[in-house]
Amino acid sequence: MYSFLTVENWLDYELIDSGNFEKLERFGAYILARPEPQAIWDKKLSAGDWNRMAHATFKKEKGSSEKGQWVLKPNMPEQWFISYRYQELQLRFRLGLSSFKHVGIFPEQDPNWKFLYEQARQLKTAKPKILNMFAYTGAASLAARATGADVTHLDSVKVVNYWARENMEASQLDNIRWLVEDAMKFARREVKRGNIYQGIILDPPAYGRGPNGEKWQLEDELNELLKLCSELLDPEDHLFLINLYSLGFSAFILENLINQSFKYHKITERQFGELYLQDQGKRKLPLGTFYRFSSVKEKI
Repeated sequence: MYSFLTVENWLDYELIDSGNFEKLERFGAYILARPEPQAIWDKKLSAGDWNRMAHATFKKEKGSSEKGQWVLKPNMPEQWFISYRYQELQLRFRLGLSSFKHVGIFPEQDPNWKFLYEQARQLKTAKPKILNMFAYTGAASLAARATGADVTHLDSVKVVNYWARENMEASQLDNIRWLVEDAMKFARREVKRGNIYQGIILDPPAYGRGPNGEKWQLEDELNELLKLCSELLDPEDHLFLINLYSLGFSAFILENLINQSFKYHKITERQFGELYLQDQGKRKLPLGTFYRFSSVKEKI
């Protein structure tokens, strides 16, 4: 089923406005203005409104598509916390102003955190093992761990794992396994070891580097990685989630790859499509594609 999913009922986040290749967002008490390459329409609010409202504005370096610096108003901190709640799930995220415009969280992933929390609780395995690769600052890891699952969190950047650990502690959770690894190398080793997971989460970038300089190129590596994941995923008791942010990478590509790689898995429910954020002007900002499935009989 092709679906369009967005954030619902998150008190500490909202997309206020978007346009002219920027977005204006509220994270808790603070409003940020930063680049957004897909917001090619005009802004609803005036430049004066943006300048008045934004506590921090990201300015790109000349000649760079990502790197830059933040211009802060007085009393704007460089780090702060926001809260996230869904049913009994209560998380805290430490945000920070990075030199690559990111703040430590991708709010459009809210529907997927809910999916993980709901589905992991219904797996048959007493303490399911869940592997989160390209795990960044760990929101998905926390959602899974909050269900009592045994979570392995893997990212190639050591400082990002430290950040994820801060989020775990702030959320009053513990015992996540932290790995600074290259995802492809780790998956190959796990297949050789015969290890099995009841849940796998993937959030790969379009391009990246492993801790020892290993090259990751999405279109070159994804097919093999999904084949490895099919060997690692429990065929009878499982959940699976993948997100892609690469511009122009259709969800139908994911559908073809999933159907190819997981054809022997017992899949009760599946869903794929696009994630988006909606601003106050009702414009929908697309922010990537996803595919998720599970063996759980409840509707996802």
